[in-house]
Amino acid sequence: MEFSVSKAESAHQRLDHFLQACLPDLSRTRIQSLIKDGHIRLNESAAKPNAALKLGDRITVAIPEATTVATLPQDIPLEILFEDEHLIVVNKPAGLVVHPAAGNPDGTLVNALLHHCKNLSGIGGELRPGIVHRLDKETSGCLVAAKHDLAHTRLTQAFSERHITKIYLAAVNGIPATESGRIENRIGRHPVDRKRMTILTNPSTSKEAITEWRRSAIHQGCALIECRLLTGRTHQIRVHLRECLKTPILGDTIYAQPQRQILPVSRLMLHAWKLGFTHPITERMMDFESTIPEEYLPWIKCGTPQLEKRQSSR
Repeated sequence: MEFSVSKAESAHQRLDHFLQACLPDLSRTRIQSLIKDGHIRLNESAAKPNAALKLGDRITVAIPEATTVATLPQDIPLEILFEDEHLIVVNKPAGLVVHPAAGNPDGTLVNALLHHCKNLSGIGGELRPGIVHRLDKETSGCLVAAKHDLAHTRLTQAFSERHITKIYLAAVNGIPATESGRIENRIGRHPVDRKRMTILTNPSTSKEAITEWRRSAIHQGCALIECRLLTGRTHQIRVHLRECLKTPILGDTIYAQPQRQILPVSRLMLHAWKLGFTHPITERMMDFESTIPEEYLPWIKCGTPQLEKRQSSR
């Protein structure tokens, strides 16, 4: 495909912004990835996503064909919260890896989805289940996957533009000093320990991270926190609760010290409780709530979570 900058209003516009209008079925993240991988060229040369355009510029786009990956379908039980021909929402159990990787070649949610759904969307140039967002291995709860590329593109864009409601439950080691609040800063890869994320200030090495939270119950000196994510950074809740509230999540082997935990637990006490979004095809509002795991029952008995109904950031 080829596009030219022929209108004055397009001059000085960013390359990725210009292409997002030309290619509405691709998310800006996907477009940026294609630019960085050399599949999009400006005047036959490599460019950056933020390259400023000028009148007469020519842009060529070559979207690579999806390639098959060696991921086999496996008959792994799934708790399905919703399914149609466009997407599937599941309640992921703690301990289940989302996607095959080093150390986890199979037995993942992707293997289970391949067995159950047969036809799934291609992501990033690979034919694999359309995982729109991910949960850590030890995190349980709501997760949506797309069954075709258009659904995947629109859901990805909704996540990117913060049109998704994401509410988590976290049982933490200790009790925050206040009952509720909003944490807003930047998160990036830890400069020394690459397994961890941390709060940073440099825009080139970090991304904006916003979490709204409220305390809903207390059990034996440990609080149950309801977190509403306005962004979706890696380990966002784990970092915010540990570094900003000084109350790491119980069972967190990366950001907490097990020997200092008030209560013993058998898992990371983080659960993706509620997920809400506009259906990418029918445009109907969808709201899902996963069953709260039994490990949370001591807190539920002390005070059932009652999250104040708030509009997602549309």
